[in-house]
Amino acid sequence: MTASVSEAFAFLSWLLPAFKLKKIAEEIKNRDAPKPLREIKKPLKPAPPTTKRDKQKNNYLSPMKILFGIQGTGNGHVSRARDIIPHLQKYAEVDILISGTQVDVTLAHEIKYRKKGLSFIFGKHGGVDFQKTLKGLSLGTLTNDILSLDLKPYDFILNDFEPVSAWAGKLKNKKVIALSHQSAFLSEKSPRPPKINSMAEKLFKYYAPCNSRFSFHFESYDENIFTPIIRREIRELIPTVNNHYTVYLPAYVDKFLLKYLKAVPDVQWEIFSKHEKIGYTIENVRVRPIDNQSFNQSVASCSGLLTGAGFEAPAEAMFLGKKVMALPMKGQYEQYCNAEAMRRMGISVVHEIDDTFVEKLKEWCYNTEAIKVDFPDNVAEVVQKIFC
Repeated sequence: MTASVSEAFAFLSWLLPAFKLKKIAEEIKNRDAPKPLREIKKPLKPAPPTTKRDKQKNNYLSPMKILFGIQGTGNGHVSRARDIIPHLQKYAEVDILISGTQVDVTLAHEIKYRKKGLSFIFGKHGGVDFQKTLKGLSLGTLTNDILSLDLKPYDFILNDFEPVSAWAGKLKNKKVIALSHQSAFLSEKSPRPPKINSMAEKLFKYYAPCNSRFSFHFESYDENIFTPIIRREIRELIPTVNNHYTVYLPAYVDKFLLKYLKAVPDVQWEIFSKHEKIGYTIENVRVRPIDNQSFNQSVASCSGLLTGAGFEAPAEAMFLGKKVMALPMKGQYEQYCNAEAMRRMGISVVHEIDDTFVEKLKEWCYNTEAIKVDFPDNVAEVVQKIFC
């Protein structure tokens, strides 16, 4: 198929409203009429009474309760949530919903809802496995998950590019606040590649619709766009520089990468692979299965990170003072946007692995320096702005 994954998901995101919205509207109409959108209250409502005398007064407010919807495709969303949730819990009771199937890190907090959602499956040659993605898609399951999600207990929905809770909120008149990297692209001031994909631009708006946003990007390009949240476990690392380069390219099978990395024999490479369960070493290349702690230690001690043009991994490497080479996934418009932002910052960007790739690798390894960034610890500030 020649359609990009962005175009495919944009089409699917329109398919749901086109064929299901009438049914959804009728079902919702037959239920209790949705309550008017409530104004979000100031943080920290008084706690419930603990004494008999207090209870007799019967004039207290219950604690605020929110639903946090998290995208489960890729590791960045869940990794960021691990640091955000404790701050949210200072202001409200938090229930967690995760949808998606391509995550390698865990969440220490209880997950109340697990949904299939809309996920793409990583391929082995630089893009998305389109056939597996479509095979695993079920619009019926998605529709049912949206309709059956009970939002009555919640004051509002906080959403990290998660479609089930976002669409449930939109259809049931519950306020949805985006807290994500993807919502930064709702601003025209966020960098775009030279060729604009109008269909993918609509995907940013309709995949997980929201009423307002608090966004993250490499720079504060617009109001309410903040620099990346760097996880506490990354901030506590002590960077060193060893003679190895870390590689995280989940859309490529490691055996494809080997021939190119072996062509730079005086560099030691550590590939973290989604496709292998047991590690091995061939010449100057070590292949390791994905493990959060091992990956963090490898990046903290590496000379540079070769990775996709995602968001969290490049940002964390920059924070640790590492040079980065970004290779956007084929057909992934969001990564093309990220790549353009990184290019403007001075990061090395390559768009494909071809006959010139080895020379570009050598140039990056031997003649490129890391850029300096300022990513302050902003989690508490961002969360406070949400509730105030």
